[in-house]
Amino acid sequence: MSATDHSRAAAVLLLCRAEPDRVRPSAQLLNEPLLLVPAGEEWSALIPGEDSWRSEGTHLSEAAAGWAHALAVGEQWPVVGLWWDEGGAGFVVAAGFRRTVGYAWLLDGTPVGEEAAMDALRARLGLDPVLDGDALDGLTRPDSDAGAAARVRGLIAVLTRAGLTLPAGLAPGTGAAGLRAAAGALPSVEAVDWPGWREAVRAGLDAAERGTLGPWTRGPRARARGAAEIAAGLALTAWARRSGRGGWTAVGALLLADGALALAYDRWRDRGAGAGPGHGSPAG
Repeated sequence: MSATDHSRAAAVLLLCRAEPDRVRPSAQLLNEPLLLVPAGEEWSALIPGEDSWRSEGTHLSEAAAGWAHALAVGEQWPVVGLWWDEGGAGFVVAAGFRRTVGYAWLLDGTPVGEEAAMDALRARLGLDPVLDGDALDGLTRPDSDAGAAARVRGLIAVLTRAGLTLPAGLAPGTGAAGLRAAAGALPSVEAVDWPGWREAVRAGLDAAERGTLGPWTRGPRARARGAAEIAAGLALTAWARRSGRGGWTAVGALLLADGALALAYDRWRDRGAGAGPGHGSPAG
């Protein structure tokens, strides 16, 4: 296989354990060319474009980690980021403010990760400790017949038992263009575009009001979460600019936006409740 063919086989696939309506607001804030498709009961898949990581020379594992962390931070649902390229394949798992961890295999399937990542995957997704645990442990052992793509397919098989159903064409070893072509042919696909700050905040408020963002969108816990996200976003954005790690600027911006949205929604609801009936406050 030529170097060009290897390049075309590189891709990232982000698997979110939430319905598309819950994933969309966070995905919009990444400001990346993403395609969003349902991927089973309470699962969604996001497919980024190849230019998203090649423009900054970022390795796919780092890009997957940054996006997964940005999507999951402050949310109730975890994200598994799969990646593969000419050198191998791997995954990352992100959930809330917890450290994003990952595992990798060389092209021939040789494990080069830490088993702690498998433990984190099992715990954060609530997988079966026996059946799924044995399958995941098998992915950490040498196997001369299993290359990197086969290892990722084995991981997908475990997630399938947890409800994941990947649409046809979203397969390990397929390049980013191929993944996006397969997703683009699905009737349920939607392009996730950056709508601008005004529309992003409005969409977030609407989603919170409908309840699609989950619990804790109001009250002391929401305010504490919002303040923590703003503080973390400021620190991460400053670090990214100083270190030249442009890819992490998006994560910092997402933290800032999500924290501000949480505080704004809580304040807006409190004002509506204080105004009482007849003052244009939202019901409920």
